[in-house]
Amino acid sequence: MKGILFAAAAGAFITLQGVANARIGQDIGTWQAAAVTQWTGFITALLLLLILRDRTWRNFRQVKPLYLTGGAFAAIIIYSNVSAIQEIGVTFTIAALLITQLCTTFVIDSNGWFGGKKLKMSSTQLIGIGVMIAGVMILKM
Repeated sequence: MKGILFAAAAGAFITLQGVANARIGQDIGTWQAAAVTQWTGFITALLLLLILRDRTWRNFRQVKPLYLTGGAFAAIIIYSNVSAIQEIGVTFTIAALLITQLCTTFVIDSNGWFGGKKLKMSSTQLIGIGVMIAGVMILKM
């Protein structure tokens, strides 16, 4: 249950962040919005880390260097999200984003990439993705 609540919170905040970034991007530029968002995200995470007195950051050396590039992806994510919202609106952007995330994770899980367990994917799951895509097409009409 806790995982579902975290996922729901993440979904809500991704949407709110996208809308806020699109507005910031209109005023100062898209890459600037990405920089501001990254900066405020860093400060917020650092403050929470200090407030919660979480010491697991000391395991930093155990993280594979490839995975440390994840933060750099955020700049591209923010830029792409802001640009998409400005072009096609919030609803269609989030719908397309979710389908793309689902398809990407489907490939990652079925191949066992990034050290994950290789999972067998079924045709039912592919049909589910297809239904989602059809739903977005209906939504766009």
